[in-house]
Amino acid sequence: MLAHKIELKPNNKQITYFKKACGISRLAWNWGLVNWEEEYKNGLKPSGMSLKKEFNAIKKKEFPFVYEVTKYACQQPFIQLQEAYRRFFKKIGGKPKFKKKNKSIDSFYIGGDQIKVIGKKVKIPNLGLVRLKEEIRFKGKISNATVSRIADKWFISFTIKPSMSYYNTCKNQASVGIDLGINHLAVMSDSSFIDSPKPLKRNLKRLKRLSRQLSKKQHSRKKGDTTPKSNNYIKHSLKVAKLHKKIANIRKDFLHKFTSYLTNNFQYISIETLNIKGMMSNGRLSRAISDIGMYEFKRQLLYKAELKGNFILENDKWFASSKTCPNCGNNKADLTLKDRVYECLECKKVKADRDFVASINLHNQLGKVLPEVTPVKITALNQKARLVDLTSIVKTGNKHHYLSNCA
Repeated sequence: MLAHKIELKPNNKQITYFKKACGISRLAWNWGLVNWEEEYKNGLKPSGMSLKKEFNAIKKKEFPFVYEVTKYACQQPFIQLQEAYRRFFKKIGGKPKFKKKNKSIDSFYIGGDQIKVIGKKVKIPNLGLVRLKEEIRFKGKISNATVSRIADKWFISFTIKPSMSYYNTCKNQASVGIDLGINHLAVMSDSSFIDSPKPLKRNLKRLKRLSRQLSKKQHSRKKGDTTPKSNNYIKHSLKVAKLHKKIANIRKDFLHKFTSYLTNNFQYISIETLNIKGMMSNGRLSRAISDIGMYEFKRQLLYKAELKGNFILENDKWFASSKTCPNCGNNKADLTLKDRVYECLECKKVKADRDFVASINLHNQLGKVLPEVTPVKITALNQKARLVDLTSIVKTGNKHHYLSNCA
């Protein structure tokens, strides 16, 4: 199954429909949440299907406006609520919460039986044709679609079961080791240092200024306060949302280009397994880590590798890639984060940037897993020969390689 998200170009009437459908979806979720908690306290075993039947029995009398939009707007939330509680009871997700207007994400679901795409237009039930910014790039059966809003833009995400593969497999037999970090997003074993654009850091001053201005606008602050939000507050909150969207788009665009470059040019990729959740608990580094997007990088790399047939080796998180000499295997246990240059005092043949040394160690792990493709087929570069050339290199980190048009 593939997902394709496309921006919509709705008119005012269509925007009104979208807002109404999002409101009905939010109503069904909150109604189901209240009744789920009530039944659970009474010793019953609630389910999404039973709550949906109860809602369908009363909606004609109590909520007749739900018939003005697609039927899935008030049905799918019960299925999503059941899945949310399943994740909560298995301790893989938080407890479901109420959805509040202008606080939660505006979205609604449409089943594949009610949606039809004609060129650059999509037919939505009880509404008609809505223009798309581009055509769907995949041919196949549309399983479902979700309409959502980000800032002032509306998008539709199609879930498609393609009739054939639309991704070219990687024909290059090269391999690479990748070490992730904060100073550089990725340090590769071919001596490439990839810097992240760090969009949050670049736009942080503007974001702080807009947020400070927004806090001074009139809006409800205390519980039970019915003071209406001013038009200036609504307009200014949209400015903040647009800036957040811009930051997220820059980060995703860069990561998509970089991961596409890797899966198109390297058949075998070795990466480290990082405890990103634990790293985010560090108050001094959490903002920088989230700005880089390490988790999103790994997510994109794994799904693209599965589509294109790349081999991804995820090394153990306790593997001392930065403290191990790639030439003699000596473990330098006293190496600290302040030591940015690794120098082996045993063989005295390795002296290079510590992140680059880590990438070589990660690359060498491929030889243990794939002995049939080493050492000639694994890359065009002989790693031992490279280490000899890098013996006198200290400022390897000054060599930067920037990506452009890699997608």
